[in-house]
Amino acid sequence: MQDEPVLFLGCAGWSISSAVRDSFAAEGSQLERYASVFPAVEINSSFYRPHRPATYARWRDSVPAHFRFSAKIPRDITHVMRLRQADGRLDAFLGEVMHLEEKLGCLLLQLPPSLAFEPDVADAFLALLRRRAGMAIACEARHPSWFTSDAAALMRAHDVTPVLADPQVRPLPDDARFGNTVYIRLHGSPRMYYSAYGDADLERVAADIERHAGEGRQVWCVFDNTADGAAVPNALSLLSRLPDLVLQPGAIPAAPQPVRAARGVTPSLF
Repeated sequence: MQDEPVLFLGCAGWSISSAVRDSFAAEGSQLERYASVFPAVEINSSFYRPHRPATYARWRDSVPAHFRFSAKIPRDITHVMRLRQADGRLDAFLGEVMHLEEKLGCLLLQLPPSLAFEPDVADAFLALLRRRAGMAIACEARHPSWFTSDAAALMRAHDVTPVLADPQVRPLPDDARFGNTVYIRLHGSPRMYYSAYGDADLERVAADIERHAGEGRQVWCVFDNTADGAAVPNALSLLSRLPDLVLQPGAIPAAPQPVRAARGVTPSLF
């Protein structure tokens, strides 16, 4: 067991289906039961709507001391304002989400596929975000123009880590740097949000996580293949492969029977 957190593994949201409910504590809210097993969760709902500070405070108080949240930056900022003149909306969001206090471990910036890399716009927004937020920041760009050395250098200058996503838009440039944090998002492949990952795929993910952890980085790994119930079983299976990288996870249950992956799925993460 590590003395410091190394792996923050979980899902995009904390819904627990009846198929896997026996892997979790029997009592408590959905979040409390989820946090009895997993060390982290990604809050996707913050992308779609604001939450009251009291809601974030309640979530904060529902989870163990070692548990961490990643919160997705609102789509108003990324998809409507497109990173321009977003000061007010960003401050409003941070005023809400900071009520997670020390349990807020990362902010996730997911950009729309139509948002091309404009150096001046990106530089201004990332500088603003970094001034406002002291925690890890991960950026999931989806327009091909972001997968360049110039974009990688800009993210590095603002201590923003590029998301490693499956499926990929395209590979990250060779000079991309992760700093102290790696953020992996597994959307499901070949059918995004639906497809499950098979054992061979999960072994590859586990090996990648061990490699980054061995280089001294904290690793976030989030399963976003939630549409057909694959995320939680996949996350349980991966967690059972990496118990020594998780801080105080409690008893790690035996993984349920794997969800059947689509034939021929071999995701390429890096």
